Amino acid sequence: MEALLNLLGILPVADAISGDSSGGSIMGGIPMELITMLGSSILGGVMSIWGQSMKAKEANNKLMMAAMTKEAEVIDRARRYENPHFQWTRRLIALGAIGAIIIWPKVVAVFYPEIAVTVGWTQFNPGFLFLEGRDIVQWKEMVGLVITPLDTHLVSAIVGLYFGGSLVKK
Repeated sequence: MEALLNLLGILPVADAISGDSSGGSIMGGIPMELITMLGSSILGGVMSIWGQSMKAKEANNKLMMAAMTKEAEVIDRARRYENPHFQWTRRLIALGAIGAIIIWPKVVAVFYPEIAVTVGWTQFNPGFLFLEGRDIVQWKEMVGLVITPLDTHLVSAIVGLYFGGSLVKK
């Protein structure tokens, strides 16, 4: 066993401490070249793994960019879709919604003002001290020509979508 240790240049700890060594290192007889080689090998392996990880992330990012480009092309083609029947269908749905939800109840209220209209809206109910508050739906029955929050929200959404779409085309 001692012959093997001497062949590798490793000194027993007792010889290294007593100063009986023949110029060995302070690391218990392990030469500094061996420590440097092991350290550089480990560091090289870690750097190689890190480089492969970075290449994998780069490849993943390239694939994601290609997928996003393809998705953008599909969305662009859908936006550029020109079909007069599609435009008429969209207009018909918008006008039907305005007629059924907004105009018809107002026309009925003008000719039959005694018909009651139930209106609902959300109202925040604050909690007590540290208890959390919550939203509560309030319902109230009204008579006559009533403009509800639903009316204003729906009309503003439809007007915004219609005019916003026409602004983008110009």
